[in-house]
Amino acid sequence: MKKAIVFDNAGTLLERCRVVKNIKTGERADNNSLDLIDELGNSALVVIQTDTKKCIMLANGEKKLYDFIKNYNIPLDISYSSSNISKEEILPILKKSNIKLKEFHETAYQLSAENNFIELCSGSAFILNLNTYEVDYVIAAGGKVFPYVSEVIKTLRNRGIHTFIASGDRAKSLYELAEIINIPEENVFETANTKRKREIVAKLQEEGYKVMMVGNGPNDILAFEKADLAVLTLEQDEEVSKKVFDAADIVINQICQVLDIEF
Repeated sequence: MKKAIVFDNAGTLLERCRVVKNIKTGERADNNSLDLIDELGNSALVVIQTDTKKCIMLANGEKKLYDFIKNYNIPLDISYSSSNISKEEILPILKKSNIKLKEFHETAYQLSAENNFIELCSGSAFILNLNTYEVDYVIAAGGKVFPYVSEVIKTLRNRGIHTFIASGDRAKSLYELAEIINIPEENVFETANTKRKREIVAKLQEEGYKVMMVGNGPNDILAFEKADLAVLTLEQDEEVSKKVFDAADIVINQICQVLDIEF
């Protein structure tokens, strides 16, 4: 039987660093952005599909996010959500918000100042409260590839196991990661939300693959449940909710331990 391993990105292949700003209080939130979605309820994590440094940071900070997105026709994608909203509904809702680009500038500056090791810039995102139609949190994120990831991918390939990336992160950053660790571009599924990850696993199974899913967050749960083997990795060293633990078959502390799993 053919074998495939589907990897999440942030916290799984990439050591993630982030700045999450609470717009109401002006303070930094320590929570994982996915946990914030679960806590808020009826909200969505929206990824801005453009380069933070080359595009967002060069724009006027006083410009409203809505105007920026609309004027430059920048795609938006929903990475994680606690509602059934579609990405096509985001922009009309965003029109009601007064959030400005300066909030994104501030989080990006802070991220850069605190982390001089950033290898990949995941980009900018925001959490949209669908009860109030307001942006509650602004997020800047990046990171570096965990140790031994490239070696793991090479070893799996030598064993005849096909490797894939399915992540809710910005598309361009995922293709950059794939190039670094030598995963074919056609094996990258970008800005894949929770349901999409499950669909990816299911499609591979339909194609005759036995599928392992490797991830670290609540957005991996549906894929965990669908996969033939679900592996939770704790290398990010962040608190993981019980529901994620419960969905996993195996727990590892480092990505290199994937190679020790009988599959």
